[in-house]
Amino acid sequence: MPRSSGILIHLTSLPSRFGIGDLGPEAFNFADQLQESGQSLWQVLPLGPVGSGDSPYQSYSAFAGEPLLISPELLRDQGVLNAGDLKNVPRFPTDKADYAAARTWKVPLLKRAHTAFKRDASGACRHAFEQFCADNGGWLEDWALFAALKNRIGVGKNWIEWERDLVRRNPVALARAREEMLDDVECQKYWQFVFYRQWDALRSRCAECGIRVIGDIPIYVSQDSADVWAHPRQFLLDENGYPKVVAGVPPDYFSETGQLWGNPIYNWKEMEQSGFRWWIDRFCGTFRLYDVLRVDHFRGFEAFWEVPAKERTAINGRWVKAPGEKLFEAVRSALGDLEIVAENLGVITPEVEALRSKFGFPGMAILQFAFGIEGNAANYRPHNLEREVIAYTGTHDNDTVMGWWNSAGGDSTRTSDDIREEREFTLKYLGPSEEPINWRMIRAYMSSVAQVAVTPMQDILGLESEARMNRPGVADGNWGWRMLPGAFDSTCRRKLRELACVYDRMPRKPNGDEPLE
Repeated sequence: MPRSSGILIHLTSLPSRFGIGDLGPEAFNFADQLQESGQSLWQVLPLGPVGSGDSPYQSYSAFAGEPLLISPELLRDQGVLNAGDLKNVPRFPTDKADYAAARTWKVPLLKRAHTAFKRDASGACRHAFEQFCADNGGWLEDWALFAALKNRIGVGKNWIEWERDLVRRNPVALARAREEMLDDVECQKYWQFVFYRQWDALRSRCAECGIRVIGDIPIYVSQDSADVWAHPRQFLLDENGYPKVVAGVPPDYFSETGQLWGNPIYNWKEMEQSGFRWWIDRFCGTFRLYDVLRVDHFRGFEAFWEVPAKERTAINGRWVKAPGEKLFEAVRSALGDLEIVAENLGVITPEVEALRSKFGFPGMAILQFAFGIEGNAANYRPHNLEREVIAYTGTHDNDTVMGWWNSAGGDSTRTSDDIREEREFTLKYLGPSEEPINWRMIRAYMSSVAQVAVTPMQDILGLESEARMNRPGVADGNWGWRMLPGAFDSTCRRKLRELACVYDRMPRKPNGDEPLE
């Protein structure tokens, strides 16, 4: 990627009238604001249907989009919904994503949209829908039936608790269920059609603004997902569909007991025998959405932390080798060279870095990690960065810069002496300045040799810990932060544009940068 900079903010964190951010006018407005700010990258979190804890990393599908991201306003503008459908919208919180309330109000609205489509859609639109279904049949059929069954049996009920014939995917039982729930199955397909069309429209606006989108692919999928239900042989499950072992990470910076994610581990031997077809399809489908792809927990492709399913923490796990080199060779052979960013944070070995280097994937550097007592802290300092790296003040898993600076940030592994020493060294490193600490941190990475610098929106706005997106190891209360309307104002945009210009992260005219209007 060329020298550039961008902003990390998930779609759900954007303002909207409907409980969570979506693909509507505010998303298009944000693309314009990125351009105005001299930025050329927009990084988002996974876009799949959220499952446990509303986490985008515990999705019900590795291929489907979250229907709650569909914009009712765009459906109204296209004539699918009418103005009356958008009257009497409940008063949702503006500072927090309320998935449950948004779902209660929005799902009936989206069902009305499907009814209107069946009744009024033009021949061209019907043909586009049929073509979408044909092009995506490899995952869409399984997803639509899975989602319909979830609705009928109960969203809170894991698929391994369904009746035996459905768990075992008996063809007769599946055909009967599909026939009985035909309208719901078709509705689920229609929602995916609309999601992808609206996403494509937003991508087009981003392209017009010179903005490339960085997406995120979680290394694992949720056990309660259409992927595991439809492809059980690709995972290490027992005869009843329960995981034999689950994923996580050992004790680290974030947690003394490690992180027990609970996702099923891949049956890598089976995947290799099939030529990694599932992974090739997954990468192909994900690059259908994004320009650049951040691969979450990249080190798990070299070796992964495997924990017996009965364990309550991740302490008693073990490292197991993974066929990462063979996998990425197969993906590259099938799809060509891809723009991938490797999330190489945590316990990283020379073998992991060798795998990353072999395929030319840039890694990540986090400025919050640069000033502590950890052995690799110096690697994250701006003067030590490699050019081929994506530099961040923090990620969705970190505290905000202001939260990190003003408190322990909920990190139980650091003592008060550690925090004091860290602050003192940070001030020495950054040098004298009247700028707030968040802007000093942003400037430090913007001025570095790193080709790409990405800043979470919370750090641009100078928000405290309550704006944190995720607390690793904490199951509930995450993923809810939303940006208030008007918060990303002209002052912030002008400041970002100035930094992007000064540090050569945006095109500039020979006589200098142009000020914002």
